[in-house]
Amino acid sequence: MSASSNVSPNPSADRVIGVIPARLASTRLPRKVLREIAGKPMLAWVYEAAAQARVFDQLMVATDSDEVADVCRDHEWQVRLTSSNLVSGTDRVHAVAQQLAAENAANVSENDIFVNIQGDEPLLRPVHFHALLRPFARPEVEVSTVMTRCPSEGIANPNTVKVVVDRAGKALYFSRATIPWDRDGRGDIAHWKHLGLYAYRKHILDRFPALPPSQLEAAERLEQLRLLENGIAIYVEPVEFDTVGVDTEADLLAAAAVLAQRG
Repeated sequence: MSASSNVSPNPSADRVIGVIPARLASTRLPRKVLREIAGKPMLAWVYEAAAQARVFDQLMVATDSDEVADVCRDHEWQVRLTSSNLVSGTDRVHAVAQQLAAENAANVSENDIFVNIQGDEPLLRPVHFHALLRPFARPEVEVSTVMTRCPSEGIANPNTVKVVVDRAGKALYFSRATIPWDRDGRGDIAHWKHLGLYAYRKHILDRFPALPPSQLEAAERLEQLRLLENGIAIYVEPVEFDTVGVDTEADLLAAAAVLAQRG
């Protein structure tokens, strides 16, 4: 890793490659990655937070849109065009990994870490990326993600994904339902909100599209359950700051209000 990346808590000597999947044809909020928030496109907030973390050997946007690609070039961001037929952000990250391997096989290791950075998370901060990569200090870690304390209004909200972890920091389950369920009403049960950042070793990323379809993934509409159902551990690191995943106009306004407060 370059000298400019020495603030990273990730001790791995393997390369870290950040990929921001950015579809323009979002169904719930059309063109959302290019919608303006506090004076600049949402995608700019995401890219700049990732760049400020100083943990990436390469950072790029992956898109199926020429318009998004043109915006990236205008900002001098690295961009990769991927197929419009790809179903998920993970599939788009995998496509980029395949492109890089084909172009420069000698420099792409099976242990390189690819980070899936959601293009609709304008409130990301460098600390989120530091936390995401921290578990890779342990050689057994192949996949990581992050969580934060769930706000009270999110506990019963199916749009807020919850996660429970074991004592080693591995995810036991992700759900849109309220987990864990405080059956006796004790009131001292911690609920954790899952934030949609993922880091994968390349060899796991390569396996993902070939894994058999997951009934849990289909039921919850959560692609990370495909990994758990196939016995692949996901390590989850806590982080202090919540984010707002932008899927609606209301989310856009909420994110803009927070960014305005930050100044």
